Amino acid sequence: MRLTTAGLALLALIECGCATATAPSPPATGSRAAPGRTAQADQNAREAQAQERLVQGHALIARGEMAAATLPLREAVRLQPGLVEARTSLGLALYGMGDLDGAIEELRALLRQHPDAVRARLVLATTLMAKQDWASARPELEEALQRQPDLIQALYSLGLVRYTLGDLAGAIDAYRQVLARSPDHADARYNLALVLKLTHRDAEAMPEFLAAARTGHARAQFFAGTAYARGSGVEPDTALAIAWWIRAADQGVREAEGALGELRQVALGRIRRTPAERQAVEQAFRDYRGALWSEFPGLARNGDDDTVGAALLRQGRGRDAVPVLIREASAFSERARALLETLYTGGVPGQLAAHDGRSLHYFKTAADEGQARPRIALARFYAGGLGVPKDTARAISLLRATPHEDAQRLLQELLAAVEGGAAPARP
Repeated sequence: MRLTTAGLALLALIECGCATATAPSPPATGSRAAPGRTAQADQNAREAQAQERLVQGHALIARGEMAAATLPLREAVRLQPGLVEARTSLGLALYGMGDLDGAIEELRALLRQHPDAVRARLVLATTLMAKQDWASARPELEEALQRQPDLIQALYSLGLVRYTLGDLAGAIDAYRQVLARSPDHADARYNLALVLKLTHRDAEAMPEFLAAARTGHARAQFFAGTAYARGSGVEPDTALAIAWWIRAADQGVREAEGALGELRQVALGRIRRTPAERQAVEQAFRDYRGALWSEFPGLARNGDDDTVGAALLRQGRGRDAVPVLIREASAFSERARALLETLYTGGVPGQLAAHDGRSLHYFKTAADEGQARPRIALARFYAGGLGVPKDTARAISLLRATPHEDAQRLLQELLAAVEGGAAPARP
């Protein structure tokens, strides 16, 4: 790989420092230094320089400058060939810059001389995994664990390797060993749940999904919601499915957004279901909104139609209120939707700026699903240029596709303003 100009300049500076910075002092006039003592002083100087280069390399790796890090690390290896940490870090830097073959060559050369270098063996296994050479990675991980049985990263990686090689029982064992040593390892718990599910052990998988979901693991939250929706390993509970899917959707899991959208289509009658099924979904959304209060035990409820977001606003917690209002509006709370529209339009002085992007995303999503009130609100935003580029034509298009008396009334106002040649008044 060719070095950049900056890399060559850095190499020149390192070489200059090696030549001058730690040169030994000459012996005093009239005295003769013992040869053994001089050789030891030279060796000490080289070791000190190697440590300096190692520190430089570590600093560059920490900043993500992998290519630059190889320069001081190679120099450290030249100065002190037996410095295991320098060669291990060099392999890591080569891996980080994408030179996988170079990293493998460097690390294997090191391990031939120092087979007990566990960290180097782990970096080698990780590099082999990046090349999808799972069969070669497995013995490296197993050897690392023979030498250091509590190495959690090696156990976790071994679980991935065994799964990829089709050894599902071995993968389950590896993940269980990770969790025995680190119960809070959410990725291991999620992966364990997936493998258990693949082996049709849904009842064992569900507690693992839930444990990972409670730590905030987005994919685990999606699968927990799916399990409750289908009754896989648990009793079916659509309200709990909604709760977990909303949490996953908040973290950008598209499948969760899709699942929620489909449920809303059922509730809106746009997907054919029996009347009983539709009513059950509508009730599930109501149950979800009711259960949301339990997440905020300190809030006082003001009437049956009160919302958690409104209660948060009354406490002056505007920033906290918006995401909760979005959840409630997404679960068909008309009061939450109306309040969210008011907040989007004018904000709350000292608490919340107008035109919040999260709220706009909700209105766009709900409008795309065909919900009338969000469509009307979004048309108002475009007609008035509220947080979006003013676009009267788009506002008119939204209203024409919305069979609601308020939509048609606003549509006529906009059309009259356009036909009169005047800019429509801000809705």
